Amino acid sequence: MKKIPTVFERDWNGDRSRVVDQVHVGCEWVLAGEGEATRKLDGTCCMVRGNRLYKRRELRKNEVAPPNFEQADFDAETGKTVGWLPVGEGPEDRYHREAWTGSDTWPDGTYELLGPKVQGNPERFQHHLLIRHGDKLGPTKPIPDVPRSFDGLKAWLAGQDIEGIVFHHPDGRMAKIKLRDFGLKRAHQ
Repeated sequence: MKKIPTVFERDWNGDRSRVVDQVHVGCEWVLAGEGEATRKLDGTCCMVRGNRLYKRRELRKNEVAPPNFEQADFDAETGKTVGWLPVGEGPEDRYHREAWTGSDTWPDGTYELLGPKVQGNPERFQHHLLIRHGDKLGPTKPIPDVPRSFDGLKAWLAGQDIEGIVFHHPDGRMAKIKLRDFGLKRAHQ
């Protein structure tokens, strides 16, 4: 699970939580109008592999990895390492288990865990569930006519009740932009 790049560069000389009007290298395809836009859901990332559920774990600089941690990516800018931990039987994983049916029909891939006890439930789901990333149905179906410029995206996202947008290129590349990258908040917050 490589981190999905943000469409625009961060303001490394000012507020690093914001973006500037400069396309991130490798994301030029978004501004060229390639790929589809989908809604970015605000939950927590999970992975299914071999009919086993894993939760995403982020380690800060110099933090020791717990047992069974599988590194997936390292961000040299922040010094953070991200990876996967198997979902266990402890109370800290109960919402993962509620969403996971254990069925042998779960395709390998990454998913978003959503529900009443995840991230404050900004998506307002009644039960804990997993939605596969890149699913073209339901809340993550393609959104037509999303602008592809800095000013256009900022204006379009203002007032939206979503976390942001993920752009999917036909060759598998992805790029994202969140409301908070522009200093915006969701409409219901």
